[in-house]
Amino acid sequence: MIKEPSHDLDRSYRFSVAPMMDYTDRHFRVLMRQISKRALLYTEMIVAKALYHSNKIDTLLDFNEIEHPISLQIGGDNPKHLARATKLAQDWGYDEVNLNVGCPSARVKSGNFGACMMADPDLVARCLEAMIESSDLPITIKHRIGIDNLDSQEFLLHFVDKIASIGAKRFSIHARKAWLNGLNPKQNREIPPLEYEKVAYIKNKRPELIIELNGGINTMEECLSKLKIFDGIMVGRSVYKHPLRWKNLDEVVFGEKPNKLKASNIINSMIPYAEIHLKNDGKLWDICKHLIQIVENVPGAKSWRNNLTINSQKYKNDLIIIEKAARQLEEAGL
Repeated sequence: MIKEPSHDLDRSYRFSVAPMMDYTDRHFRVLMRQISKRALLYTEMIVAKALYHSNKIDTLLDFNEIEHPISLQIGGDNPKHLARATKLAQDWGYDEVNLNVGCPSARVKSGNFGACMMADPDLVARCLEAMIESSDLPITIKHRIGIDNLDSQEFLLHFVDKIASIGAKRFSIHARKAWLNGLNPKQNREIPPLEYEKVAYIKNKRPELIIELNGGINTMEECLSKLKIFDGIMVGRSVYKHPLRWKNLDEVVFGEKPNKLKASNIINSMIPYAEIHLKNDGKLWDICKHLIQIVENVPGAKSWRNNLTINSQKYKNDLIIIEKAARQLEEAGL
């Protein structure tokens, strides 16, 4: 189904939920929309080559209207493939497209895209230029502060300048460099030190560019502190693992009215969506694997999560499992 893009990002990049493989699927994004109506959401990375050759575009690109504003993140090193993917994103109703130049996984590296592309700024520029020319959507880039021994401040500034020269205006910068050999993706999120000062230097030197900071931000307080320096904050695993930690996001970051969001409200709001998913031959666990993150640090939380995990996999098509889970939270005042 082809959708109309909202074309109204309305500075939603002030807070975005980072694209995360195996996490930010369409079910999690619908869940996140119960918590924030304003944050920019990203898809998991989709490989442009797969879009170029696939005859099942809907499986790769479909999303729910509630997910707006939503950015399609794509990976690839072939300008022709990336241009095609970008055109498809516009046709499909996405609000923007983001090029992944930050993933350090061995599988991505073997395809010559992701973080390893930072070693070739000219190639990245050609890719982004093809994307910009193929669509009216905003085209953005997510990258590291460097890779391996290409990690000087001068290298990062040159990289950003090269990309900006072809028309890119918004950069999501992960404030860690990536080691392409010897560290796996998890280690690359933890071992290389955070160097926020390098990203701040870029913002100071190029104030006309929109610079979003990614990496190591775990609380609303940290987010607000960094927003005094950067144009936007991108948070990943802290949002996924602790979604209710960010329940005041729209109020604090975007100036919306306060809400009194509870875990039971979120579970209940997901029931109609889950019902449709089951009618379309989906499995309950597809959704419940994300819902179990909602409840933590309260008496009985572990038992509630265990029951939901076991029952949603055992009774794969029984909506009563979620309804019961919501009632338990309501009775506990959560």
